[in-house]
Amino acid sequence: MDELDLMFGRLVEMLAQDVRLATPFPAADVYERLVPYRSNRSRLRVATHQDYEMTVLRLLAGERGYVRLEPDEIREGFQREITGVNPDPAIFRNFPDSQVMINRLAAERFLRGESIYAPPPAPGSEPVDEPEEEPIDYTSENPIPVVSGTAFEIEGDGRPGPQCAYCGGVLPGDRKVNFCPHCGQPPSGELRCPACGVEVDVGWAYCIACGRSTGFE
Repeated sequence: MDELDLMFGRLVEMLAQDVRLATPFPAADVYERLVPYRSNRSRLRVATHQDYEMTVLRLLAGERGYVRLEPDEIREGFQREITGVNPDPAIFRNFPDSQVMINRLAAERFLRGESIYAPPPAPGSEPVDEPEEEPIDYTSENPIPVVSGTAFEIEGDGRPGPQCAYCGGVLPGDRKVNFCPHCGQPPSGELRCPACGVEVDVGWAYCIACGRSTGFE
């Protein structure tokens, strides 16, 4: 999976927690509230803020069919920007009120834990002897069944659990996880000092408020 797959996965996790998978939402929610750069850069494996913005632009432009952005002319403008010689990766910030709809089929594949959850190829791109896959399906017309629990709550099947978004530690896969057993952080929200609760950044070994060790590397 690359950074675009990881961003879509994180977006689905956050929307599932709010039970908002079937509801269109403003594009600004993606980068301001749901998958902000500061608390997700390690999880998304992006080296710079510019790389993060380009990933957001690719997502909103409809790459791989993960989401649909409306109005159509804005989405088409993003698509042209990506293919330009010197693209402006932050152009999406000029259109914060554009509406985003999640691809229902891709989200369902992710929530089921499938390793590949991109939408099926466009008709004609797969071998002729294979049956045609379902078409792209967006949640504004086809609501997604709600999956109970947090993104870290997975039915026990004997396989390793997911990784903590903050420290990378493997979480138990057979029980509900409210806090990471390795770093003590919750499965969502901002990273905070375990001593005083002040917000800290990924990679900080000590809290800037109380000076106590954060326990993060």
